[in-house]
Amino acid sequence: MDWKYLLTSFDGRINRAKFWACVGIIFVGAVVAMILDNILGTTFNQMPYGFIYLLYGLAMLYSVFAVYAKRWHDRGKSGWWSLIILVPFIGAIWFLVECGILEGARGANQYGPDPLA
Repeated sequence: MDWKYLLTSFDGRINRAKFWACVGIIFVGAVVAMILDNILGTTFNQMPYGFIYLLYGLAMLYSVFAVYAKRWHDRGKSGWWSLIILVPFIGAIWFLVECGILEGARGANQYGPDPLA
């Protein structure tokens, strides 16, 4: 798996397996950052996260949206659909169903060849 492509490029398509692998890696990094905050005492006012977690989150924003865009591309939609997450409650459900559950478009589309082909 080409992690550099997955986490830095907004071009192309990825399937559900690669999407969930990236989400898992990013999540594990967030948990590690939270644990480091608690060990080092850099948490914010009795919160479970702190300075390290905040820096990690900011650093990963680009990568998160790169992965999301490629997954939307596999569904045949623009990466701008990632903004649906900003709609309270319904947006998160829509995003989860579209990107995490539904199969990508079969065959090549305007964003590239089928990642499963």
